[in-house]
Amino acid sequence: MLDSKNKWDLFGYDMAAIGMHWKRAWYDLLFAIDSPLRSSFDEVVAAQAQSGERCFQSGVEVGSRQATCTAIVLPDDLVLLKTLRLPRFVEDNLTDALALEVNANSPFAADDTRSGWRIVSRTEQGLEVTLAIVSASAAVSYISSVTSSHDAHAQEAWVMADGSPVVIAGFGEAYRESLYRQRLVRIAAWLGASALIVLAIFATSAGIKTFEAGRLEAKFAQATQAAEIASRYRTQLTAANETLTAANIVISNFPNPHQELARLTLLLPDDSHLDQF
Repeated sequence: MLDSKNKWDLFGYDMAAIGMHWKRAWYDLLFAIDSPLRSSFDEVVAAQAQSGERCFQSGVEVGSRQATCTAIVLPDDLVLLKTLRLPRFVEDNLTDALALEVNANSPFAADDTRSGWRIVSRTEQGLEVTLAIVSASAAVSYISSVTSSHDAHAQEAWVMADGSPVVIAGFGEAYRESLYRQRLVRIAAWLGASALIVLAIFATSAGIKTFEAGRLEAKFAQATQAAEIASRYRTQLTAANETLTAANIVISNFPNPHQELARLTLLLPDDSHLDQF
């Protein structure tokens, strides 16, 4: 790493291209032919070949199903197939690299050339890619002979390579792509709405808990205030009890003068008086 001439090279990764890697990862997750999302949400395509009709979803044969889209499989004599082995770092710019290969290998005029590709395998050594090149005019002629339609965008054009379909760009694949993107948007909207509902539930629960906590705090403040008042009354009551206890001690230790005065009042005549008691 220290000897690398590229100052953005970290453990063999070009950090300057991290944004491109991130974008490529999201593209592969959402739109690549082997994407796990495509295998579930891509449209079923009825591919019509000379040997019969077969149904595919995300490049995998799925048996007989109701298909939304149609494709015409071009015969082998109209297709130029080439297997490419490329280094792994080319994958971030694979479209541009394959465009150069098409320009270098197409026997047709530039405006009459259509192509498609499919990644067959990924290894540590590199990528194995199947590249298909066709003539647009020859493909349209064959499609019109099969479907009696001269609209090149009414259906897709496919090529079979080792039993797997390769989609030729520039025909009717845009319709299937638009349906797939709309489905992704609906799923994203549904997930976003679900997330908002979950957040609203948590926010409501938090609000209720906050309200209950505030109410409990108010009750605790009232109880604390009542306890302080009760503590003051208990202190006053204790002081009064101590006063009564002291008074009782005084009464028990000293005779009651009222009883003696009452007895003397009965014994002495009315003209008597006391100088000292």
